[in-house]
Amino acid sequence: MKNLLPFDGELFLTQSFYQAVEASDLFNTLLHNLAWQEEKIFLYGRWVKVPRLMCWYGDKGANYRYSSVIHHPLPWSTPLSEIKQKIQVDHQYSFNTVMGNLYRNGADSMGCHADDEKELGKNPTIASLSLGEERLLRFRHCKHKEIIDVILGHGDLLLMSGAIQHHWKHELPKTKKNKRERINLTFRQIIY
Repeated sequence: MKNLLPFDGELFLTQSFYQAVEASDLFNTLLHNLAWQEEKIFLYGRWVKVPRLMCWYGDKGANYRYSSVIHHPLPWSTPLSEIKQKIQVDHQYSFNTVMGNLYRNGADSMGCHADDEKELGKNPTIASLSLGEERLLRFRHCKHKEIIDVILGHGDLLLMSGAIQHHWKHELPKTKKNKRERINLTFRQIIY
């Protein structure tokens, strides 16, 4: 696979990691069966509503803290466990949690950030599976201000690894385009 970053980290895209029919089946199953919830985070000195729905699943004790919120994982569902297993076998990484994000329309988004919490270790590998509507994920280098745009389609898998979280931030910006629902699953290894 080709590294999409010119320097300071690794970013690999596998298009159609799940083919369209299987990806659609997974999308429908996850949309209707995961414990989606609205959350608030502490940002710039105040509590704000997260502009998407979220859920957290994983091994018992694999808690994740960011923006003054501690996420305690729900037990793995069968579909999430099967997805995790497929990614681990195909890419030789190990994960013990998954964060689900449900973007309901183009107004739902994720702000510019790095996944650099201490629970993830020094150079974490994060596997990000996209299901549903195509969306743009933008990477910005912290020092050089270089921008890399990645279009994530239905069934695509993105792997972030190496020093990427130290040098690049990423965001899923809002769009005024008419967008349908998108599910993003980010598999992580929590150190506890």
